[in-house]
Amino acid sequence: MSKPIFTQSVCAIAVAAALASPLALAQQQSQEENQKKGLERIEVTARKTAESIQEVPVAVTSVGEVELAEKGISSVVEIQQMSPNTTLQKSRGTNSTLTAFIRGVGQEDPLWGYEPGVGIYVDDVYMARPQGAVLDILNVERIEVLRGPQGTLYGKNTIGGAVKYVTKTMSGDTELAVKGTVGSYGQKDIKLSGQLPLVQDKLYFGFAYANLNRDGFGEFLTSALPNQDKENYNKDLQAYRLTLEYHASDDVFMRLNYDNTEDKSNSKGGYRLLPSLLTDAPVPDSKYDSYTSLPTWNKVENEGVSLTINWDVNDNFLFKSITSKRESYSPTNIDFDNTSLRIFDVPAIYDDEQFTQEFQLNYVDDGIKVVSGLYYFKGDSCGQYDAILDVLGNALGFDGYTSEVGGCSNSKSIAAYVQGSFDLTDKLSLTAGARYTKEEKDATVYNGVYFGTMYPQSGWVDGFVRDQALVDATNHVVLDNNADWSRFTPKLGVEYQYSPDMMLYASYAQGFKSGAFNPRATTDEPAADPEIVDSFEVGMKSDWNDTVRFNATLFMLDHKDRQYVTLIPDPDDLTINNQRLGNVGKSEATGAEVELTVLATDDLEWYANLGYIDAKFSEVKSVTPDGQPLDITDQFSITNTPKTTASLGFNYNFSSEMGDFVWNTNYYYRSKYSLVEKGNLLTQEGYGLVNMSLNWYSEDGQWSVGLHGKNLTDKEYLVGNYPFVNVAAPYSTDNPGPGTGGDTTLIGYYGDPRTVSLTVGYRF
Repeated sequence: MSKPIFTQSVCAIAVAAALASPLALAQQQSQEENQKKGLERIEVTARKTAESIQEVPVAVTSVGEVELAEKGISSVVEIQQMSPNTTLQKSRGTNSTLTAFIRGVGQEDPLWGYEPGVGIYVDDVYMARPQGAVLDILNVERIEVLRGPQGTLYGKNTIGGAVKYVTKTMSGDTELAVKGTVGSYGQKDIKLSGQLPLVQDKLYFGFAYANLNRDGFGEFLTSALPNQDKENYNKDLQAYRLTLEYHASDDVFMRLNYDNTEDKSNSKGGYRLLPSLLTDAPVPDSKYDSYTSLPTWNKVENEGVSLTINWDVNDNFLFKSITSKRESYSPTNIDFDNTSLRIFDVPAIYDDEQFTQEFQLNYVDDGIKVVSGLYYFKGDSCGQYDAILDVLGNALGFDGYTSEVGGCSNSKSIAAYVQGSFDLTDKLSLTAGARYTKEEKDATVYNGVYFGTMYPQSGWVDGFVRDQALVDATNHVVLDNNADWSRFTPKLGVEYQYSPDMMLYASYAQGFKSGAFNPRATTDEPAADPEIVDSFEVGMKSDWNDTVRFNATLFMLDHKDRQYVTLIPDPDDLTINNQRLGNVGKSEATGAEVELTVLATDDLEWYANLGYIDAKFSEVKSVTPDGQPLDITDQFSITNTPKTTASLGFNYNFSSEMGDFVWNTNYYYRSKYSLVEKGNLLTQEGYGLVNMSLNWYSEDGQWSVGLHGKNLTDKEYLVGNYPFVNVAAPYSTDNPGPGTGGDTTLIGYYGDPRTVSLTVGYRF
């Protein structure tokens, strides 16, 4: 592994110089240069129609193609630095599973059957599962982050917000571009994109391809299996996208998209925060080193096809159809205990399919805009995991111990929605909308115990052959149930155009997260009902003299019927308690968000954002062993949600005889946050990241070079965890005892260390 060498003092000097120099340069600008170009108009589709971001009464951040490239942003998770009160992280155990939280609402457990709280969309196609949702930047036009419930226009599972990944449309010209990147830890990336007119002014073909490779930030120090790739936190990914665009007439446009991603990066090993009680392996020196007794390989396959048809019926009506089908398959190895023994190993398979169809009919006239539609979703989410606890089995006198759990959660939903904005006067307008959703879900869960070592498939490890007959004999169906729900989610807002450059707005919105069956059920239990979020928001969008953009939002939300596993008495025998999934929690949050852009000169732009949120549980219910109500609210905390997020940075443009340069630097801060929802044992203290980029463009616009430094002060910060320890007396949170598997399993996963990369691009 190669790693750039910087000292903390050098980084500190560089950061200070970077932040001070643009101010000095700005002060040297002459009176002639005070004539500004004006702020950029940013178009978004937050309300499913193209509008200026300053006209949309929604808290939305948009990051465009040029900004992504100039900041060296290579993955959707880096967008969290641009959007206040937003968390986008690579999950524990893999490089491709997304942990997304907005305003304290998200999904902590990515197991099949559970639903997300933040919706992920690729060209308006919903991605139902977090596996494979860590999207790399490929042929992208912009990424939008919508904060707050989006239940009217986007439907279920957007109670925290939505992240929209919008790819580029074609210009119609013949184009070819190639980018190559080299960097820290052996990074070697290649990206190729282009387009070709097949029929002039009618039919275009586009393509994009990426091959992304990087050595690990650390390594697996030991493995019980021979001939394993020992790299940890590495990257080995290929992705491509094919597009056909057909302009049938001036009024009809069709686009067929196909995308495919194969990520063969190793499973991600965690860092043991406590010494093992059952092995003599020390806690590793590096946060990126680990131990494992599983294979280190991992795979995520994700592909989808979509067809979009736009028809401008006349000057007032636009019809749109979006048809899509997506599939993902992910066999993965997660060593929960991160030792060379099979203490708590979980090889697993995730297998998902979905089909969606959306019809939109939009209307625009003087003083009125209406978006309406019908939506259909069918999704099959299946999986299987083998919890291997051989050390426990050996202690009980068996050859090993494996608990296998599997099943499917299948859902169908149909929805109708309408939302309109109406001008009441030349300054005052009203927004009103509603969505009705009808959903059906059925689930099957089976589990069983095998007194030996079992893996999901033959060949999972060298020489292993799965005895399916034995598995069938020991596994049995414990849940086979179905449920249906219907939900009406309204939105109501008012907007006041105080001046041509300032809009004030207030809104109420509601969203819901789908009901769910317990994917780890031990009995044929009923489903948990949907979660509901009610949100109130007031905000301002303003531009001042076309040089200062100041947008601010105040919000509060009430999150009801939160789904958690808790102890619930057996209805047939109140002396027996089972772990069941139920609606046992409530939480609330209040907060503020500010986004600021200052065009100091034609060449210097400052930007900042600030998010503050006070989020907490107000009620979590359980029961005592004898069936009496029990309040356990004080045991719960909102995870992945710092009270404060902030970013400050600049872009500075300057020219020379060699070409044009763009220099940008930003500082991103997150205050402390919890990583464990119940009985939190891990808190990441506040930290800041410094990033810097210098970009060069040739005079003919064909060549570009970008030098990008990320996390220049090499901060270490937690982004995920596995806590399996015992804190009940005689133990405590300061001195935990053994948990599942008989070991002190407290595992941390960390964000990327300092990296430096150089990208060279050429457009033919």
